[in-house]
Amino acid sequence: MKPLVRLAILGFGICLASPPIVAHHAFSADFDINKPVKVQGIVTKIEWTNPHVWMYLNVKDEAGNVTNWGFEMGAPHQLQGRGWTRDLVKLGDELAVEGHRAKDASPRMNGRIVTMVKTGQRLGAAGSNPQQSEAPATP
Repeated sequence: MKPLVRLAILGFGICLASPPIVAHHAFSADFDINKPVKVQGIVTKIEWTNPHVWMYLNVKDEAGNVTNWGFEMGAPHQLQGRGWTRDLVKLGDELAVEGHRAKDASPRMNGRIVTMVKTGQRLGAAGSNPQQSEAPATP
C-alpha cells in the first residue's frame, strides 16, 4: 500500500508544481497583418471578459449602410494598465478604431488604437499583434 500512496503523493505534487496550461490563439490564426483597417462608429455592445475584451460598433459606409463591427482587444488587466476602466466607454459613445482585419473578411478586427471621438483621447487596445506598437495614451 505504501508504494501506491507514494505514487499518489508524487502525482499530486507534480500537478501542483506544473504551470497551468491555457489554450489561446495566435494573432495570425484570425487576423491579417497585411490588412490594416480603421473604422468609426457607435458602440452597441461591450464584453469586458477574459481572455479578451470585445467591443462592437455600428459603422456606416459611404452609401449609408450600417455594419456591426467587432473588435478584439487585450485582457481586462492589460487594458487597465493602459488607462482603461470598465465605465470609460459606454453604449452610444462614438469610437474610431485602428487595427487589422479578420482573415475571413468578416467585420471583425484586432484593435490596436482606440480613439474616443468626442474627447480625442487615444488608448492602446493591448491587441495580440506582436509586430505592432501602440501609440501612447492621450489624456
